[in-house]
Amino acid sequence: MFANLLLVVAVLGTLSSSVYLLMVLAGCWRFNRRSRRSPVNLAPAPVTILKPLHGAEPRLLQNLEGFFRQDYPAYEIVFGVRSECDPALEIVRELMARYPCVPVQIVVSGDPGWPNAKAYNLSRMQAAARHPYLIISDSDVAVEPGYAGAIMADLQQPRVGVVTCLYRGMPTAGIWTKLEALGMSVELPSGVLVADMLEGMKFALGPTMAVTAECLGAIGGFQTLSDYLADDFVLGNRAAGAGYKVVLSSHVIDHVVRHSSVAKSFQHQVRWTKSTRCSRPKGHLGTGLTFAVPFGMLGLIGGIVGGRPYLGTTSMPHLGLILLLAALVNRVIQCLAVGYVALDDGKGLRLALLYPLRDFLGFVFWLSSYFGGRYTTWRGERCLISADGRMEREPVLTSSGD
Repeated sequence: MFANLLLVVAVLGTLSSSVYLLMVLAGCWRFNRRSRRSPVNLAPAPVTILKPLHGAEPRLLQNLEGFFRQDYPAYEIVFGVRSECDPALEIVRELMARYPCVPVQIVVSGDPGWPNAKAYNLSRMQAAARHPYLIISDSDVAVEPGYAGAIMADLQQPRVGVVTCLYRGMPTAGIWTKLEALGMSVELPSGVLVADMLEGMKFALGPTMAVTAECLGAIGGFQTLSDYLADDFVLGNRAAGAGYKVVLSSHVIDHVVRHSSVAKSFQHQVRWTKSTRCSRPKGHLGTGLTFAVPFGMLGLIGGIVGGRPYLGTTSMPHLGLILLLAALVNRVIQCLAVGYVALDDGKGLRLALLYPLRDFLGFVFWLSSYFGGRYTTWRGERCLISADGRMEREPVLTSSGD
């Protein structure tokens, strides 16, 4: 009886994950078709790039240098830090000397007055911005020279308030950064592409959030993000609610994965899943049906436990093995379609056989988001997340990383 129950759950999960794969493939086809469209040519408007910084992270020099090398006629960069002693400023000043023609401002925000320190920093940086178009970019992303032009081509379109973009995970060292990078290059964009296809973009992605000053003012400015952990989701969601278009750019950037240890990688990803659960509770619950490998493993276990003929012809162990193989093939196809084809990420081809393991870990992170209470750690501070995604910070003595 127990074995039959496991097999029934495994079959249903295999069906749901297969349907999800078909939607992902449709989303990839739609994204690639849109990427081939020629952008509408508009006179480039001046833009301010806001770059919040927090310490000297791995590859920070290379990441920031990409923003100094933009092939865009009129832009400035505003860097924001909490303290003048932040070691990231040494790298900024080195790049300022290397690229003297790029207008740069440095804003020292001091201790944050809001629970979300990033939102507080952005509010101070916006006050120094000279232009009505803003591109908010995290410190751990790498971009090509055409980045600003691609984002602005969408942001200048009528009624567009927010533009965001997908990103490829860029591992630094070790198997754990590779697995986390695979999640960024396959698992996350899969959900975004399906959401965009089914209901349109109603959220933004943190590594790049471009917004007009008009849209930002209409939703209450950065203060509206002041006590939310998922500030990217809230920014896009409030903009869509105010009647502005949120556009997923066809431009793809790279996101550096710097959590090389198991503990830090796990902590970072559980924090992200908890934030998602609070932001989209129903959608997050349904995400459990999109994983394939856990259901394949359940099928294998059910087949081994049963160990007798099933449906008169196929033995239960054979059926369990078929379910597991179907799950593995499902995830390899997803990795190739999303990572390699849609995002043009070589890891999607090289590490496709590793992605089933990432799928299983993604399920573990998803499951973990429902346990351990509502506490998480962000930027070395312990945070309590409320049911609606708001947070309260509690200082801790040691830094745990981001």
